[in-house]
Amino acid sequence: MHEVYVSGTGSFLPERVLTNVELEKMVDTSDEWITQRTGIRERRVIAQHHSTSDIAALAARSALLDAGLTPEGLGAIIMATVTPDTYCPAGAVYVQHLLGASRACAFDLSAACTGFIYGAAAATSFIQTGMYEHVLVIGAEALSRVVDYTDRNTCILFGDGAGAAVLSRSKAAATGDRRSRIIDSFLRSDGSGHDLIEIPAGGARRPASAETVAGKQHFLTLKGKEVFKFATKAMVELIETALERNKVKIGDIDLIIPHQVNFRSIEVAQRKLDIPQEKLYLNLDRYGNTSAASIPIALDEAARAGRLRRGSLALLVAFGAGLTWGYNLIRW
Repeated sequence: MHEVYVSGTGSFLPERVLTNVELEKMVDTSDEWITQRTGIRERRVIAQHHSTSDIAALAARSALLDAGLTPEGLGAIIMATVTPDTYCPAGAVYVQHLLGASRACAFDLSAACTGFIYGAAAATSFIQTGMYEHVLVIGAEALSRVVDYTDRNTCILFGDGAGAAVLSRSKAAATGDRRSRIIDSFLRSDGSGHDLIEIPAGGARRPASAETVAGKQHFLTLKGKEVFKFATKAMVELIETALERNKVKIGDIDLIIPHQVNFRSIEVAQRKLDIPQEKLYLNLDRYGNTSAASIPIALDEAARAGRLRRGSLALLVAFGAGLTWGYNLIRW
């Protein structure tokens, strides 16, 4: 069975910054309230002339450049997103067209905030079986298009952005010291929690109508207290599972990149597992929750900032709507 390596990473953040101070003028909230409860200070908002595929393609180009690979070398493009350009066709085909990746199959994967973790696991399987040599995995979201900016429970949390990684079959595909082998992946879901985070209308269960539009049922909704409990429990479970399955201790992990959901839930898990602050990579103060884009954006930033060196053991953990949760363990 072939080994699988992360041969390149990339990300793209929109220029428009939406600060907590600006949100104070839009809803009944305050910079202090948002910062204390979430750790978020600002988030990015996609440009009016852009869609999800546009920013996904920009992140993808950066990852391809990092991997030293042309789009024609890709066998598959997997785009994790809950905000595709259209529900039919898949958002990934727009990205394929923008990149000119004429030889690649392209499809979307919907696992919300865990989407990139699921995508990386799927890509790993494709490569291990010999089906493809190089797979591009993207996490991209334009959540500002589905957020109700009169609802302070949701609009303070979410931002837009895209991140990507090229997964490859051989070390030769990795440039320089970037020989980052995926050691293990773990995926779980629990459909009984499907209503904790959702966009209620627009699908076959509740088709679009005048009533669903009037009732703002096409916007993202969440049950905050329940989601907080789930996120904290899921993060602890994922880290403990990774340690047990791979026979390592928390001290052996060089960097944990959690889904950037809420500083308080991450902090609770950090205390329970006695994780030193320097082992965590956090950027939610600058970007908020970017759902499927959260992990690959942070991974790209951490790699380029030197937080991941050759030999580092990195654990990516995510949890989100569905409910879904999972991890990827990488030896950098």
